[in-house]
Amino acid sequence: MAKKPHVLIAGAGIGGLTAALSLLQRGYDVDVYEQASKLLEFGAGIQIAANGSRVLLALGLGDRLKGVVSEAAGKEVRVWNTGQAFKLFDLGEDSIRRFGAPYWFVHRGDLHAILRDAVLALKKDAIHTSSRCIGFEQKGERVVLQLEGGRTVEGDCVVGADGVHSRLRQQIAGADKSEFMGIIAWRGLAPRRDLSPELQRLVGTNWVGPGGHVITYPVHGGELLNFVGFGERTDWTEENWNTPGTKAECAADFVGWNPLIHEIIEKVDQPFKWALVGRAPLQTWTKGRVTLMGDACHPTLPFLAQGAIMAIEDGFVLARCLDAYADMEEALLAFQNARVERTTAIVNGSTAAGKRFHNPILADPQAAVGYMEREWAPEATRTRYDWLFQYDATNVAI
Repeated sequence: MAKKPHVLIAGAGIGGLTAALSLLQRGYDVDVYEQASKLLEFGAGIQIAANGSRVLLALGLGDRLKGVVSEAAGKEVRVWNTGQAFKLFDLGEDSIRRFGAPYWFVHRGDLHAILRDAVLALKKDAIHTSSRCIGFEQKGERVVLQLEGGRTVEGDCVVGADGVHSRLRQQIAGADKSEFMGIIAWRGLAPRRDLSPELQRLVGTNWVGPGGHVITYPVHGGELLNFVGFGERTDWTEENWNTPGTKAECAADFVGWNPLIHEIIEKVDQPFKWALVGRAPLQTWTKGRVTLMGDACHPTLPFLAQGAIMAIEDGFVLARCLDAYADMEEALLAFQNARVERTTAIVNGSTAAGKRFHNPILADPQAAVGYMEREWAPEATRTRYDWLFQYDATNVAI
C-alpha cells in the first residue's frame, strides 16, 4: 500500500484540529503549526447544531463531550425590552428525530481541549506551538511551509486553518483588507446558580432589539451561562477577543433593555469586548497543493451560529476528499468545490440575520409584536434553519 501523504496544517484552532483528527484517524501523517506559545482557545460559548455534532460523533468524541456539553431543550426569541418570548425551534429529542443528531451548547475551550487531546493521543508530537506560518513555496510534488524566524518544514500538502488574518490566504488570493462590520460584541460567563430561575432554563435565547441583540445559553456542563451582546458602533475597531471592559461600560450599551439582561451583566465575572470584522468569502481558495479552510476562506458574522461548525465540516470533508482522490491537486479542488456554495450561503445568511435581529421596527412596542410573529413564524424559521442542520459532512457528495 502506498504511503499516505504528509499533511501540514497552519493553525490549531477548532477547524485545524478537526482536520488533523480526521486525517490521523485515516492513517495520514499530520503536523499542526500554531502561532501561540500555549495551546489555549479563548472565547466563551459556541453552539453546535446537528450538522456539527454529527461530525464530532463520527470522530468518536461523544463520550468525552458528554460531561461538558449542555443539550439544548429549545431556542426562543425575546423582545429586547418587554421580554415577550416567541419559540424559535424545539431541540432536544426533536433535533435528533428531525436531523439525526443533537444540538449542543459548549464552551469553546472545552471543545478545543477535547479535540487537542484526541489529536495528541494519535500522535503525541503532532502540534507545534510558537510556530507562526507566514507563507509557502511549492516545489513539484512537495510544499515548503515557511515559519516566522526563518524556519521551514516540508510536506505533501498544506492546509491554511490560520483564521481571518491568514497569511496563507494572502498568498493564494492576494492581499485584501478586513472590514469593520460596524458591530462590537461583549462576551462573558455568569454562574447559572446565581441567576434567577428564568435564566437557568436549558434553552438558548436570542434577545432582539433596535441596533443590537443578546444571545444567552448554558455551557460548561450547565454550570455557566454564556452571554454575548452585540451593538452597532462606529467608534471602536480593535479586533481582539480578550480586551477587558467593565460591567458599567457593558451595561451602558444596553440601556433600556430588559432587567434580566442587566442581571446577567451584573453577574458576569469579567466582560470582554471585541469588534467584528470580516472579509468577502473566497470563491477560489486552493492553489496546487495548498488549500484554505474555516475563517481563512469564509469568515462570517456569528449570527447563524455556524462559524465554528463550518470549520468542523471543512475539516471532515477535506479528509474525505484526500482519501477519495489519488491526485493531491484534484483532491483539494474537490474539497473546495464541495464546500464553496454552502459556505458562501452561510456567510450571506449570517449577514441577513444580523439585520433581522437589529431591525429599527423593534423600537415600536406595537409594531414589534407583528414583526416578531412574521419573522419567526414556524415556516419562516424552517426555511432559514433546516437546510443548515440537515447537511451531513460525513456523506455529502465529493
